[in-house]
Amino acid sequence: MARELIVAIDQGTTGSTVVLMDLNGTTLARATCEFTQYFPAPGQVEHEPEEIWLSIVQAIEEALQKFCGSRERIAAIGIANQRETTLVWEHKTGRPVHRAIVWQDRRTAKRCAALKSYESRVKDVTGLVIDPYFSASKLQWILQSDASIASSARRGELRFGTMDSYIVERLRGLPGENEPIIEVTNASRTLLMNLRHRKWSSEMCGIWDIPSEILPTIVSSAQWVGRTLGVPGLPDGIPITGIAGDQHAALFGQGCILPGDAKCTYGTGAFVLVNTGKTPVKSEFGLLSTLAWQIGDEVVYALEGSSFVAGAAVQWLRDGLGIIEHAAEIETLARGVSSSEGVSFVPALTGLGAPHWDPEARGLISGISRGTTKAHLARATLEAIAFQVDDLLAAIEGDMRRSTGNGLAQLRVDGGASKNNLLLQLQADISNLQVHRPQDIESTARGAGMLAAIGARLLPGVAEAAAAFKLDKTFLPHQEDSQRKENRDQWEQAVARARLH
Repeated sequence: MARELIVAIDQGTTGSTVVLMDLNGTTLARATCEFTQYFPAPGQVEHEPEEIWLSIVQAIEEALQKFCGSRERIAAIGIANQRETTLVWEHKTGRPVHRAIVWQDRRTAKRCAALKSYESRVKDVTGLVIDPYFSASKLQWILQSDASIASSARRGELRFGTMDSYIVERLRGLPGENEPIIEVTNASRTLLMNLRHRKWSSEMCGIWDIPSEILPTIVSSAQWVGRTLGVPGLPDGIPITGIAGDQHAALFGQGCILPGDAKCTYGTGAFVLVNTGKTPVKSEFGLLSTLAWQIGDEVVYALEGSSFVAGAAVQWLRDGLGIIEHAAEIETLARGVSSSEGVSFVPALTGLGAPHWDPEARGLISGISRGTTKAHLARATLEAIAFQVDDLLAAIEGDMRRSTGNGLAQLRVDGGASKNNLLLQLQADISNLQVHRPQDIESTARGAGMLAAIGARLLPGVAEAAAAFKLDKTFLPHQEDSQRKENRDQWEQAVARARLH
């Protein structure tokens, strides 16, 4: 029986999605299972690793039941994952010593602020800024949270990883038999890896007081890292051959294989990446230099800007304010008015990411009058998502023109919120760019699957994988320049107020 199908695991912040696809990147079946978000204190966000694993197992079973074909046709597994989320576990048993600390968590803000004098050197080595977003301060916090954990770490009994590391551990079974791995794009998000050399930096580990014994082995984005063993619903022996952090997987899945190709993923947050080619570009506008992917010896870099709250703002309207029952209702509600009538919403619910990097900023709603309705707030929320992305695109444009002389002509989009036609039209108008949506918005899973196909030698290379991108709809800008400037000025004034602290 031919083995020609890929299982792509997209392990996200609020749920795990499993997609069964063919070598053309076509989705044959998919399933998503959510898991609990834990908020132990203000600014803290945690996940229970076992609950994440169970969500993956359940999603695998549901997807394969929908497919109804033979599971023996599965040729490889690809993984995309929430990136900076940090885990520490016992090497011999695989038992986590603490809940996973999620990328949104801000508990280490004071520690990061105390190290700002190292910022320039850290950016030179890692491409990143010192911020609670990344893994290093989270890992340090776990190691210092309990004397017994610190002691175990010093004895070499513990291992650290991001979510890809943990998933691979569980897929391979037999904890303690294999040394943990971390894929290179995920490693590039830890504040501990030298971006150019793609190796752990002893200097950075020293800044954060991280023992080298706890660190996993860095691997490329498309290579064999193990086989399944004892995974419910899957045959033993399926190769695990493709891994990338979710945003990098989406860039690959969108076919952004040439320098200047850009994509935005609208998920819990909004993440813009642009392919910068074989050389990292140092940002002068508050962006991050990061890995796009590594296949064999071929390394591709990217610039990235992240907005911490995008879809999460819609979730807050639903769960916090109760003005909608389902997230999908926001488009219909927002279309009930032709504009936000001066209402601005800055969704700095967990601080502001790029290009501001202000962990102390807080959410703000301004411009409210007696005539303001929930429809105005809904539209202001969609505008806020688009304005935050536009802030990132403007920074990318500045860096690209400075380094290459070229700007951005278009933007490819994916993620759950990219189903929202009004949001994408607002994005095109606000950013004055063509916005392209693919037929299948599961770009993250598709990217992981295509990397797995390359790693398993089912596809010969990047060009063939990029052919999986198929266009659905293009949104063209229609807004007048004068109106665009007026709206931009209103947004910048609201952001300035949100940053007063």
